[in-house]
Amino acid sequence: MSRKIYINLPVRDLARSKEFFAALGFSFYAKFSGEFGACMIISDDIYVMLLTEPFFATFTSKPIADAKTSTEVLVCLACDSRAEVDDLVRLALAAGGRAPRPPQEHDSMYGHGFEDLDGHLWELIFQP
Repeated sequence: MSRKIYINLPVRDLARSKEFFAALGFSFYAKFSGEFGACMIISDDIYVMLLTEPFFATFTSKPIADAKTSTEVLVCLACDSRAEVDDLVRLALAAGGRAPRPPQEHDSMYGHGFEDLDGHLWELIFQP
């Protein structure tokens, strides 16, 4: 059985977060998007739910981590080329994100990443 995955991330400003990820080329599934959240499409089976912090809080009794000061998750996306890795980081920086470290070479794998507007870490890898 194939499973879909929905990663839920708290965001401070939903409109700005949607603009940020749209600038990276991601689109949103309108059926699962609204005033308190947006369903970002990664692939046919992977989605990221960008949820306003107050709405996100309704799903947990634990405090919401401040991703700018602590790490709650690393989201890693496979890319089709080194150029795609570099292009996504470049687009993230242009849209207001930041690169917390330089590109990395690990054997035959190439990686780089960015922090989104809320401090969530996005790793991008290419492995031929």
